[in-house]
Amino acid sequence: MAQETLRKPDWMKRRLPRSVGQQPLTGLLRDLDLVTVCEEARCPNRSECFAHGTATFMILGDTCTRKCGFCAVTKGIPKAPDPDEPKRLAEAVRRMGLRHAVITSVNRDDLKDGGSNHWAAVVRETRKLNPTTSIEVLTPDFLGHLDQVDTLLNAGPDVYNHNIETVPSHYLRVRPAARYERSLRLLAHVKHSSPKTLTKSGLMLGLGEMRAEVLQVLRDLRANKVDMITIGQYLQPAPGKLLIERFVSPQEFEDYRYEAMLMGFSSVASGPYIRSSYNASETFLDAVGGSGA
Repeated sequence: MAQETLRKPDWMKRRLPRSVGQQPLTGLLRDLDLVTVCEEARCPNRSECFAHGTATFMILGDTCTRKCGFCAVTKGIPKAPDPDEPKRLAEAVRRMGLRHAVITSVNRDDLKDGGSNHWAAVVRETRKLNPTTSIEVLTPDFLGHLDQVDTLLNAGPDVYNHNIETVPSHYLRVRPAARYERSLRLLAHVKHSSPKTLTKSGLMLGLGEMRAEVLQVLRDLRANKVDMITIGQYLQPAPGKLLIERFVSPQEFEDYRYEAMLMGFSSVASGPYIRSSYNASETFLDAVGGSGA
């Protein structure tokens, strides 16, 4: 379907928040030489989040070793990990006064440890400087190396998030270097190895998936004891990326929220503009209050 024939429906049109509050945060991030996924992935919520003084930090550089069809992050050969980044990120969390910090990264398939030791250092430094801040990590799949997952888990994040992204039938087109079963195994391993760690995943809709497929993914996630789920509308982040095949209605998102709650997820965020780290602090508190994995 040609992109220009797919008009944005009324529910996808919204006024961006005023820019008040964005400049101090942008200045802080530049001062500490930090990257956010909000900017790199061109998240549609970045103005709102920046205006509220929140951001999702992206570590291990701004260049990814994979070429997923839905993502706008730069692809190529990344630089070596920056050994000072953990301390700078911890300082940013302190200056921002965050009660809940969300950290993600590019895929680093070029590194022998997948970047897991750097991940662990970031979590430990953040915890050391901000002992009352809860920490959520949104990680790649580490190519299925569960020992690398354990390296990060041992640093003690409160939430382990790994996005399933789409239904199995679309993996080759959407995230060709990933594997659906690999991601499920990772999430299951986290819960098995660290039962008190909340597990979380995210799903984007509008790429041609069928309702039955979406419900099966939700069932698969719950079968692997995933606690929290986010479901949002895919939006093409840049020219040349996958086209939107359909805009999912707010009622459909509400239907998926209802079905997911019936399946036993302790926190469900489902809506057109939902992203995996959007309102992460609130969803964390929801899950803590009702975790039943």
